Amino acid sequence: MDFNLNEDQQAFADSARALFADYCSDEQLRAHDSGGEPFMRELWSQCIANGLHGVLIGEAQGGLGMGMTELLAVLQEQGRALALVPLWEHQLAAAAVQRFAPSLTDAAAAAEGSTLLTLSLEGLSAARGPSLRASPAGQAWRLDGFVSAVPLGKQARQALLPVQAGGALRLVLLDLALPGIQCIEGRTQHHLAVADLRLQGVTVTAEALLDEAALAWVEPRAVACLAALQLGVSTQQLLRTVQYVSERKQFGRVVGSFQLVAGQMADGHIACEALRSALAQLVYRIDAGRGCQAQALAVKVLAADAGHLVGHKAQHVHGGIGVDLSYPIHRFLYWSRALGITLGGSEPALQQLGDWLAGHDTLGWKYDLPDDLAAEPGAKHAV
Repeated sequence: MDFNLNEDQQAFADSARALFADYCSDEQLRAHDSGGEPFMRELWSQCIANGLHGVLIGEAQGGLGMGMTELLAVLQEQGRALALVPLWEHQLAAAAVQRFAPSLTDAAAAAEGSTLLTLSLEGLSAARGPSLRASPAGQAWRLDGFVSAVPLGKQARQALLPVQAGGALRLVLLDLALPGIQCIEGRTQHHLAVADLRLQGVTVTAEALLDEAALAWVEPRAVACLAALQLGVSTQQLLRTVQYVSERKQFGRVVGSFQLVAGQMADGHIACEALRSALAQLVYRIDAGRGCQAQALAVKVLAADAGHLVGHKAQHVHGGIGVDLSYPIHRFLYWSRALGITLGGSEPALQQLGDWLAGHDTLGWKYDLPDDLAAEPGAKHAV
């Protein structure tokens, strides 16, 4: 299959690349790192002006009404530039609420950028699941528990979070201004503002607890978004490293001419291309409305592994300058670490994939079994 972008999609990605290039030079990134801004606000306003924050939001609500293919093309460019803006969190949360509980938030306000939404799936990969729990309270729900490192948890108005409710995993749309929420601010290694949320006796309406299908709809899309960012980060990190070892000399020879160094760069390239292929298949299945649980798990593993492999090999061949914070290559490793944690790492995903394969062991499942061809959760019609 041809997974290349079509002409319109490529033009959209190119415009995003040009925008990020204007705001994400090494000097501009260094200035952000040393400042106190929670994210790159000036760039975010330009993303809003260009519609990049509303790719998934419906046209009727003021968004672009495009698919995951277009969003991931933008996210890869964001990863390459290390552009610290909440593109995927904001619009994936808005799109999910628009689909499953449209009365809960003002999609038009999200599309125009006057309301900031965030999203965290923290806890899904933990052995005991999310620590946030919902219990019935008359016609409403009571929330108690803890959610760590919610991106822009202090700056956003609403957050879409996983919660355990009645023995099932659900998503809840939480108004972050509700009483009973303690917000503990922090900052990630790659300089994004986050917040730990402690909830005690927080009451939300019954509608705020989204249908069970919402989580199954959001999770593979979140995996795809994070993997697209990781692909952008790793490919640019690899490109910069290849340029460096093509110029740096040691023992009278260009470092890149040593077989070991060339082999390490080749390993990184293979990891990126494996991720690219798997991600393309996942996005195709998402946009086609087909089941994609196994594909999402595979992409999760490949993204975490590629980020780790490329990140550490790039740091290694840079030698001493790789740990000098005045040199830009360390930022790519910081981003890979942050993305890897958000993905939950490869081990939980491998365990889940093994469980899935144990129950789907018929030869040919990838192409013809009904469960793999079925429409995704929440779809309005079968594919």
